[in-house]
Amino acid sequence: MPIVPGAEPFTHDAGPVGVLVVHGFTGSPKSMRPWAQALADAGHTVRLPRLPGHGTTWQEMNLTRWEDWNAEADRAFAELTGRCASVFVMGLSMGGTLALRLAEQHGDQVAGLVLVNPAVHTERKDRFLLPLLQLVVPSFPGIRNDIAKPGQDEGAYDKIPLRAAHSMSNGLWPAVRADIARVDQPLLLFRSAVDHVVEASNAAWILAHVSSTDVEERVLPDSYHVATLDHDAPAIVEGSLEFVRRLAPAAAGT
Repeated sequence: MPIVPGAEPFTHDAGPVGVLVVHGFTGSPKSMRPWAQALADAGHTVRLPRLPGHGTTWQEMNLTRWEDWNAEADRAFAELTGRCASVFVMGLSMGGTLALRLAEQHGDQVAGLVLVNPAVHTERKDRFLLPLLQLVVPSFPGIRNDIAKPGQDEGAYDKIPLRAAHSMSNGLWPAVRADIARVDQPLLLFRSAVDHVVEASNAAWILAHVSSTDVEERVLPDSYHVATLDHDAPAIVEGSLEFVRRLAPAAAGT
């Protein structure tokens, strides 16, 4: 299946500090590439994988499930832990959800988490119909490019593949919520003041239920959901680099 231009995975080998960067649901590495590049330019070893079913067609994504996306993130994480002294995980939206899952599964192998508008639930009323709808309707119109800054394109699908969405909402989210108390790593959470995709209650729930003691929430005043491509993207880059330097002594010399 041909990959949409810009949706290719990104790999950079450099210093002893590794960073796994994970994109969101129906998105692609395109939405995270500037952030990943900034981390690479700072001297870090970076992996930005393309999750299965993403960056091609929504029909192909409907053939994948959350276990497939988690397995790819886990594979990239294992690659980093095999070559780096410290590994951080950073994610946008569902990428943040997968970052939480990795933290639950791998404990202190995860040096820290940086999450941007992560999701663990939805307040949409049609969520109750999704188990039935995904059996009879292949897709719904999607929300893409929820970005305040003009001229940006995250490379997401214009439709929501419902079987994949059901796997996320009825598989990934409950799994993460069930084990959230296992997350005790340092956590930096960025939340957009205006987000038309993920409700603010997601960040509030995560912050209230993790066991982490080193926790900070930063509100992004001038960005929508895909904040990694929005006006506040420099603040995300700067904040994440400061976070890594504070927690990983090996990063001080990069």
